[in-house]
Amino acid sequence: MIDALFVGVGVFALAIGIWRAVRARRTGAGTGLAISLIALGAALCFLSNKAQMLESEIYPSLGRLLSNLATMVAAYGIGLTVADISGTRERGRRTRLVALGVALTVLIVAFFSTPGLPRGIGLFDELYKSHPTLVVYIIAYTLYLGFAVVDIGILAAVTIRASGGALRAGLALLLTASVLAVAYLAGKIVATVKALQAEHPVKALCHGPFSTIPCTLDVGFPALSVLLIVLGLTIPAIPGLARSVRDARTLRVLRPLRSHLTGRFPDVVRLDAGVANRRERLLTAMSETNDGLILAGVTPAMSTDAAARRVHDVPHKPEPEATPEPGDEPPFDADVARLRAIARSYRQLSRTAP
Repeated sequence: MIDALFVGVGVFALAIGIWRAVRARRTGAGTGLAISLIALGAALCFLSNKAQMLESEIYPSLGRLLSNLATMVAAYGIGLTVADISGTRERGRRTRLVALGVALTVLIVAFFSTPGLPRGIGLFDELYKSHPTLVVYIIAYTLYLGFAVVDIGILAAVTIRASGGALRAGLALLLTASVLAVAYLAGKIVATVKALQAEHPVKALCHGPFSTIPCTLDVGFPALSVLLIVLGLTIPAIPGLARSVRDARTLRVLRPLRSHLTGRFPDVVRLDAGVANRRERLLTAMSETNDGLILAGVTPAMSTDAAARRVHDVPHKPEPEATPEPGDEPPFDADVARLRAIARSYRQLSRTAP
């Protein structure tokens, strides 16, 4: 059950992160977010029991170290992403980077300075009392994550007031994830203190992510927190994705009409037609198509059928031209709808015209 939860959420985070990385490569934005999601996914996959058994064959408890390092890198990236959203990226940027560098260094040095690490699942509860370096390890890990998640929570709480729609929903999920992460870290501190005080500390094994309160804090909450973070970072991108899909469809619908008009009137072709951004390509295509329609003699008062016939040089019956009434749609959306309608009529006419 624990493996299924960790690997399932981890693979989901990896998939979203890879998708964001591919998108960032095209748009030039969102690289930090992609790295954060990939690091989160890797952290959970490294931490699954079966993965730890394999990683332990390379070096005892290596899976625990890899998971903790990935979690810290992810927390740093998420903090930068939320700071970008709030418009405060430069404020505290050096502090975040220095804190991450120090914490990563302390963890690596403390880990490899600890003799007799267990093979298999990297649980250190019974070793804290006899291995001070592991106490340093867990304190550094907890303090850094505490600093990072509180930073994320504060930024999300401040920014949520001035946001709306999908962005507000995403920030609300990030704020909830921060609360769960703080509960996890508090549970980690309590467990460490108990292990140090116990005369005969034992491994704290969990049979399920929510089987006991300590297991909920140590296993369930981290997985839920990662899931909420992935959703919180993904939801704000959904409107942009939907717009991108609509833009792609509009470009596809306009292609035959645009090709005809640019071939007939080469002067309407823009020099920047090869831009990479899809919205810019759509704006260029709409501008070229509108200019071509004007040169073809199409007026705003013409019906879509009459406009298509004028472009296609197909005789049509004269019809009274009425002044178009303003609708509820924004001007850009109305222009898109008009061009799509003319393009469909043109394509239909091309199929039937001799």
